[in-house]
Amino acid sequence: MSFTGEHILSVHQFDRDSIQQIFQIARNMAPYASRQKRTKVLEGAILGNLFFEPSTRTRVSFGCAFNLLGGEVRETTGMESSALAKGESLFDTARVISSYSDVIAMRHPQAGSVAEFALGSRVPVINGGDGANEHPTQALLDLFTIERELAASGLTVDGMHIAMVGDLKHGRTVHSLSKLLCLFKNIRFTLIAPHALAMPDEITGAIETAGHQVTITDTLEGNLSADIVYQTRIQEERFSSKEEANLYRGKFRLNQQIYTRYCKSNTVIMHPLPRDSRSDANELDNDLNLNPNLAIFRQADNGVLVRMALFALTLGVADKVKDYECAVPWFSNKNA
Repeated sequence: MSFTGEHILSVHQFDRDSIQQIFQIARNMAPYASRQKRTKVLEGAILGNLFFEPSTRTRVSFGCAFNLLGGEVRETTGMESSALAKGESLFDTARVISSYSDVIAMRHPQAGSVAEFALGSRVPVINGGDGANEHPTQALLDLFTIERELAASGLTVDGMHIAMVGDLKHGRTVHSLSKLLCLFKNIRFTLIAPHALAMPDEITGAIETAGHQVTITDTLEGNLSADIVYQTRIQEERFSSKEEANLYRGKFRLNQQIYTRYCKSNTVIMHPLPRDSRSDANELDNDLNLNPNLAIFRQADNGVLVRMALFALTLGVADKVKDYECAVPWFSNKNA
């Protein structure tokens, strides 16, 4: 695909070649993310970071990625602090904010809202999550992480076994990742969730149509012997009440004892974060923190690389990043 000037709204935009193009550029961004070097390739450019739904990691990751390329960030957080609360349409908001920005990253609680916003934007819009629908940059960073983690064991995405665990009904991260994995071959999916929180039929059907093997279960024990275990939290904000969400909270906990008993010795543990560490949930126990196969923080680091690559591509500077390199004068222990 041609990236320059284009919106990034859905994983359906990508094929395997475009994914590998993104990943190669993401790998090239590592020296800047680790502060070995810096680049001013986007000096003077402005990112409009619009997050109308609570976010820490994704919002800061987008901002950090843009800053690392030399650009500046302007943020709006929360619906109540925006003109949308006064009845302004997404189209009008897009027309105005895009006049102030060179690219926009946006999160919104309603499915399809970011695509609607993009219709009014004069600059590229990158979807940072729209309700329970999609989260394309998360899917890309997840796939980037999966490739890297599997390569350490001599494995590839083609032919892998992935277990997805938790709230698969509302989890936009697993929806987008599953769609992206449909581009690959001979993957075995084990989908572990309460019946009421099972993966939507639309997603399961797409996986099966792509030729992959699918096992659906509501039992954690005995179903974790996979190459990748992708854990998700109960998406409390998608339920009608906290009481309803509490019916499922803490049902699928993973700790070191369960890992040792049911996982392979090299099973990689992933989670889109934040993990719910409250005592009644504790999805990924702290006793896993010293497990070398816990990839959740490497996953978050990879998000910056992938988002740097997407900014460079959409703004047409992917081949110019090195031309604007300069030294890092401050102390940094990023590689320690």
